[in-house]
Amino acid sequence: MKFVSCLKSVYWCLPFLFLSFGTASAASEEPLPPDLEACKYNLTFLEDFSDFQVAPWTIGPARWTAHTPWHGDFGSATFIDPGKNDPFSVSDGVLNITARKQADGRWTSGLIAAADGTGRGFGARYGYFEARMKFPRGPGTWPAFWLTSLKPASDTSPSVEIDVIEYYGHATASYQSALHVWYVGDDKEKSTHTLHRVHVPKNSLVDAYHNYGVDIRPDTITYYFDRKPVWQQPTPAELVWPSYPLVNLALGSGFPITKTPNPSTLKVKFVRVLTYDPNKKC
Repeated sequence: MKFVSCLKSVYWCLPFLFLSFGTASAASEEPLPPDLEACKYNLTFLEDFSDFQVAPWTIGPARWTAHTPWHGDFGSATFIDPGKNDPFSVSDGVLNITARKQADGRWTSGLIAAADGTGRGFGARYGYFEARMKFPRGPGTWPAFWLTSLKPASDTSPSVEIDVIEYYGHATASYQSALHVWYVGDDKEKSTHTLHRVHVPKNSLVDAYHNYGVDIRPDTITYYFDRKPVWQQPTPAELVWPSYPLVNLALGSGFPITKTPNPSTLKVKFVRVLTYDPNKKC
């Protein structure tokens, strides 16, 4: 993994100082879609799983945690800690997140988040976020790559959730992207939810790896599939915090899991972030 961080405050992890871990093999590819101005981007986070570390709840020294930092795990499979029945393994530079049906009939699976409940972790307010993944076959699977606001779990200000991709295993010819603005308390009704369906060749997302990306700018949020733009939304005014990446293999989302293959494995080749500087002159 390669990781650059600068603490603007105890809760903001923004890029400047470059620390190197493992190899940079994933960086050998062109890191940006061709329609973006490369001179305004700087690679600040590269997880290539050469030194993968995940902890149950706390960032440092691990770079990932195994639950949503606000204790909001979801789906029909329980996200479990690394250790016994570990859902995480690395083989040939690929992270495998595996959902299994245990002897008692319960399903377990895994999630990784680049933050913890205190607001520590990696985040960028503007930039290009990308993961390269191959999805498991079968109905009931619900893998996702998404972002949300890097802040303490106790902070009640609005959060912005950017779902780069949510894939539903029964619908093999499409996936869903979304933009959510979450309010809580008395302002909960101000929350907004905008969804978009991206159509792809049938079974293409389980047959091969693909790149799923999103570019966050001060004015627009653009979603990418294999480095091509597929959807764009205005940047919400509530996007005032950096965003951090999460990857998970959930099950269900309201759909049955009675025919879900056991086990089912999500494969992830890399997660990376290139921070965008809107003031940089090219």
